[in-house]
Amino acid sequence: MEIVELLASPAHRFEGRPADGPAPAPAGELAGEIRIRAGLGIVGDRYFNHPAHRDASITVIARESLPDGAGLAETRRNILVAGLRFGRRTLDDLVGSVLTLDSGDGPVRLAVRRRANPCAWMDVTLGPGAWRALRGRGGIRCVPLDDGVLRVGPLTASAQPATVVP
Repeated sequence: MEIVELLASPAHRFEGRPADGPAPAPAGELAGEIRIRAGLGIVGDRYFNHPAHRDASITVIARESLPDGAGLAETRRNILVAGLRFGRRTLDDLVGSVLTLDSGDGPVRLAVRRRANPCAWMDVTLGPGAWRALRGRGGIRCVPLDDGVLRVGPLTASAQPATVVP
């Protein structure tokens, strides 16, 4: 298991019509580490402490869901992971669970609220047909339950029922 990429972007790049294409990426949006604040999101990200996104301020997607060579810059998710399986459940099956990620600086618990549904932008950034292909595999939207740091590299992960969280 590993964290492949991390993204904390201060800018909205997918605004307007997909046919017009995304805005240019700001420097440094792909990072080697991110700082997370409980209930608020990723420090420096466009959705940090944003009222409309407090219930889903962090998005996680599995590399196995994406075409070869695609990453966070194209999907606009925050955390790209590889190798996460929990029995027969994949990352996208964890809605209602608490996902715990630890990349070496201590565990960070994420309450998985809902799926991160793909949009028409995926056909522009990933290629024709991506929007349809990512249905049910577009990742998850989470609320951070702990302050912490996540880094690119080896990862330990677990998933527990949400009833474990006080």
